[in-house]
Amino acid sequence: MYFTLQRHRSEEPVVPTQTEMSRAAALSSVARGVPVEERSPGDAPPAGLGDRQAIGLISVIIVNFNGGELLTECVKNVLASTVPLELLISDNQSTDGSVVFLRKTVGNDPRVRIVENGGNLGFARANNRMLDGASGEFLLFLNPDCLVQPQTLAEMQAVMASHPEAGMAGGLVRNLDGSEQAGCRRSIPTPWRAFVRTTGLSRALKDYPRFQSFIMSSLPLPADPVSVEAISGSFMFVRRAALEDVGPMDEGYFLHCEDLDWCMRFRLRGWHILFAPHTEVIHAKGVCSRGRPIRVLWHMHKGMVRFYQKFFRRRYPLPVMLLVVAGIWARFSTLAAITFIRRGKS
Repeated sequence: MYFTLQRHRSEEPVVPTQTEMSRAAALSSVARGVPVEERSPGDAPPAGLGDRQAIGLISVIIVNFNGGELLTECVKNVLASTVPLELLISDNQSTDGSVVFLRKTVGNDPRVRIVENGGNLGFARANNRMLDGASGEFLLFLNPDCLVQPQTLAEMQAVMASHPEAGMAGGLVRNLDGSEQAGCRRSIPTPWRAFVRTTGLSRALKDYPRFQSFIMSSLPLPADPVSVEAISGSFMFVRRAALEDVGPMDEGYFLHCEDLDWCMRFRLRGWHILFAPHTEVIHAKGVCSRGRPIRVLWHMHKGMVRFYQKFFRRRYPLPVMLLVVAGIWARFSTLAAITFIRRGKS
């Protein structure tokens, strides 16, 4: 398997070529949700995004599922921002009273709109449902367990204004202990990169570029915003024009990996993805998923299989892809067993 993987050189940056960009239409045969489409600049925008656009306005979209009181803290922080905004909350049938508590707190603030979906639509679909009512020049897709500062949105707006080639940007996402969260700047986890990380080769041979992991949190922070291959789905600041060009999130993912998919599709369309190191966000990761950890693990690994089949099945031989899929489900089985045992002891 090593020699089969070697010839693909997947440890190198995943830079879309003209040939790969022309394959975008072919990917639609793989995607069950929103496919990657080829469109010319003059084509109409994809269905779903509102026709109204207010220059300077930021549309903040939050998908909530049992976010508890942290949802309200997240919303209060957003509403304290120094820039004009509208806040669209898509609730996936929460049962913890988080929406009731939020309504009591925000009152009749005209900037806030709450949509109760009547069921758990999944992350991508619940986000996409709010696009028709979004009128901002920029859109921030924000997790309900994230806390921003009053200047956060203004900083991101300035970064995007300085980089017209950027379709989306993310900030420095920190854990509650202040450490950098692993997913906020990363390379695409190609099969090769996943292999060297899983086997420990990325640690044993960390000085060799070929064996570098896709996680970049161990690297020094850059002095200025830089282009990366992917950012965290917990905080994605998106240019409306780019969203119109690329299309909404792929609803074939229920939870997890839709952010990687979107980053791949943005880059296939020629848009840059920025990591802005001076804009910090606190992310209390896992708050909305702690009640059903094994179900979350299932959707995560199912999303990983979809992601690899969608973007890499033409790059790698079938035997390699079968090994990748088998490895993903083996990982799920191991983590699910560990989680079950730990929950049984608690």
